[in-house]
Amino acid sequence: MCASQPQAPRLPRRIAHCDLDTFFVAVERLRDPQLVGRPVLVGGRGPRSVVASASYEARAFGCHSAQPMSQALRACPQALVVSPDFTRYRAASEAFHALLHSASPAVESVGLDEAFADLSGIGADGMGARATAQAIRARVRAELGLVVSVGIAGGRTTAKVASDRAKPDGLLDVPIGGDAAFLAPLPLRELPLAGPRLVERLALAGVRTIGQVAALDPAWLVRQFGAAGQALSERARGVDATPVRGVPRAAVSVSREVTFAEDVHDRAVLHRVLAGHAERVGADLRRANRRARTVTLKVRWPDFTTVTRSRTLARPAQSTAQLQAAGRALLAELLAREGERPVRLLGLAATNLVDDALQLRLEERATPRDEELDRALDAIRERYGGGAVRRGAAGRGRS
Repeated sequence: MCASQPQAPRLPRRIAHCDLDTFFVAVERLRDPQLVGRPVLVGGRGPRSVVASASYEARAFGCHSAQPMSQALRACPQALVVSPDFTRYRAASEAFHALLHSASPAVESVGLDEAFADLSGIGADGMGARATAQAIRARVRAELGLVVSVGIAGGRTTAKVASDRAKPDGLLDVPIGGDAAFLAPLPLRELPLAGPRLVERLALAGVRTIGQVAALDPAWLVRQFGAAGQALSERARGVDATPVRGVPRAAVSVSREVTFAEDVHDRAVLHRVLAGHAERVGADLRRANRRARTVTLKVRWPDFTTVTRSRTLARPAQSTAQLQAAGRALLAELLAREGERPVRLLGLAATNLVDDALQLRLEERATPRDEELDRALDAIRERYGGGAVRRGAAGRGRS
């Protein structure tokens, strides 16, 4: 009988969160050096425009991303407003992510300007992870002309908090095993899972720091917040085993649906719901770099009969406007055939997916402005949450 081989010691996890500082502003300053050192706001000037990015000089006056541009200009009237150029931003983003991939085999993008990289196993005592992060920062500055702040920790959540703390232009390396101690004194609002309402509710109970949350009974948090309470308890204690997914699985379909508490007769309400579905489905497609050849509408009547209607598009789509238009056309056809019946469930799906990069090489964009707007909104929502910005009536389609 052969003796079992001793197992190699498990290497400590070293997860880095790399976040480009004021990314849009930084790219614009590469184009126009006269913007350096001056308060800059990237965004439109229209009455419904929002700030996509604000320089640190503008932030000193209270300006910030996702803020109405009119409000930002009242706070800092001397700010220079620059229209966003997402073609340029995407090119810089691709170069940034390519550089990260050359430093780590496991890199997961979470936005145009940020990504997680697994640096575990680099060096015997974890110092290799720090040296690798320093090399990444130096290369980003030298090769791209940009600045990246990096947080390193044992899990993704702590690494994200650390990179925020490292800004601007910094590196914060949380010691191995020190995630919980690092997080403990920080305000609860700095924990990515903690939204404003949750922070408010816990503040009423006298809980204001991440460490205070970590000390709470996990069962109580679950009773108060459900599954989110369990995740909150773990993250506050520095427990986050979520891997860095270096090769995301390609989606085969993307869909959203909702069952109404009461059957809906009003077509305007159905149109608003479809608009929300189209925004979420479109964002998922763009995040996965996929396009849909087919759009499918799903409707359930009060008697639980479910019908679907599909439309094959002239060219594969991922823009919110195209998905919404297809969904509304399918709904109009269905109601014309079935009559104005109340609806119990309404869903929208994108299927028959194809690779986005292939389509962009072969075909010219049919709706470039729609897609540029989508990318701008995606970037804001990815960074500041799904409720950071909403489309106006014109963007959603009038009922």
